[in-house]
Parts: sequence; structure tokens; C-alpha cells
Amino acid sequence: MTLTETELSEVARANASGLTPVVFIHGLWLLSSSWQPWRELFEGEGYTTLAPSWPDDPATVEEAKANPDAFAGKMVKQVTDHYAEAIGRLTQSPVVIGHSFGGLIAQKLAGDGLNAVTVGIDPAQFQGVTALPVSALKSGAPALLKFNHTKHGVTLTYEQFAYGWSNALPEDEGKALYEKFHVPASGVPIFQAATANFNPFAETKVDTENHERGPLLLIAGGEDHTVPPSVVENEYKIQKKNPNDTELAIIPGRGHSLVIDSGWREVADTALEFVQRYLP
Repeated sequence: MTLTETELSEVARANASGLTPVVFIHGLWLLSSSWQPWRELFEGEGYTTLAPSWPDDPATVEEAKANPDAFAGKMVKQVTDHYAEAIGRLTQSPVVIGHSFGGLIAQKLAGDGLNAVTVGIDPAQFQGVTALPVSALKSGAPALLKFNHTKHGVTLTYEQFAYGWSNALPEDEGKALYEKFHVPASGVPIFQAATANFNPFAETKVDTENHERGPLLLIAGGEDHTVPPSVVENEYKIQKKNPNDTELAIIPGRGHSLVIDSGWREVADTALEFVQRYLP
């Protein structure tokens, strides 16, 4: 078992509520606490929510910044298995909403038939996605060029965060988000995604053909440098071959920070409307 006492209590709370659970999955350079406004919105609409952390994540941003190597070495399968364990303890199949690498993991869980409905927001590319824009390489460079990346966490400078995350925001908001939310991250998943098409055993492989996948919405930020729209469009072209409903929403003028910045509600409402169509 990898779940913490806090995560087990969230699962128990969700089961006791009798409501449809919504599981939120964060990506690199954030903690699960970044989903709090989303959780409040969905709970206000009649759902119960839980937001497990990645294995061994520090509890707070302050603790994370003080111990960057706590994030080192985390791999896609390890994190996916952690969320699968949480979902396996739920008494109802959940809605799963993920951002960035959380969006990739959400699709992996959907491919395993664990989700009732799935929303991937600026999802990292899975094996078979060939789009690799220059901006994505530049955004990933702090991890890709990190020496001994398996033993140390990767912390972005503000300039790197401004390019990869807050490029569509005023500078004052970008700096505020960097101070409030940014934490170190494992660089390994970026290597896994970048090399997946050369590795038949890649952990970023997604079963896009499973007929039990359920409805899927992919959301892209129109100005995202980290996961540009072309990457999400490539994912959509692959996923839409699945017999279940598959939709794509591109939100103009938004960067990779779209789940935490001042425009988060537009993105959350897009996800909520999709979920309510299938699980009101």
C-alpha cells in the first residue's frame, strides 16, 4: 500500500458520501493542494472530491522548496499505480481530471477501464504522439539538461516558469503564481515522454482502444508553451478512434498555468459541463 493516512481518509469520506467521486491528478511542479478551488467548485455542484499526492510529496509548498530531492526519481508507472490504488478503493467509478502529466496519467487510468469520465488538461504526450514543438523542448530543457536527474529534484527559475507556464499572463500574476504554487519536480517523466516512441516498453503508453475507456475530454491552452495545442490535437486524433465519446476544447489565450491562474474558472466550467453531461 502506498496511500497515506490522509489519502485513505479522503477515500473513506468519498465512499461514505454516496456521491460521484471526482479524482484530481496534478502534474509536475505543483502539489495536490493546487486543486483546492476546483474541489470546492465540484463539491458545490454535488460531487465528492479527492486529490491524492504523488508518492512521497511533501505536504506543503514550503516543505517542498526546503527539500527538493524528495521529488527525485518519480516515474510515470509508479505515480499511475498510486492513483490506481486510490481509485480501486472507491465504491464508485470516478470522474478523473488531470493536468499536464496528470492528464497523461488520467488517460492511462481511462485506458485501464478505471474511470467513468476523464478530462485531460494540457496533457503530456503519450507514446505514439509525434508532435514535438520547439517550445515544448525549451520548456522541458531544465529537466532534460539536468545532470544526475534521477537523484535530484528540478526547480524552475522564475524565467523558466514565465516561459513554460505564465507566458500568457501579466508579469505580476506570473510572479505571484510562482511564489504560491511552484515546487521542485522529478525530471524523469519528461525523459520518459521524450523517448517513448523509441521504447516499446515505455511507461507513457496509453491503451486508447479499450472500449471501456468512457467519455474523454481533452483541453488545450491556446498559448501553452509546455504542452502546445498541436500536441493535444495529436492526442485527440488518436483517442477519437475509440468508440466512446471524445472531445477537444482549445481555450484561446491560455498558457500552462490555466488550472491555477485567475482564469481557472473558465477551464473548470468547461470540464464541469462535460462531466455533468454524463454524470449529472
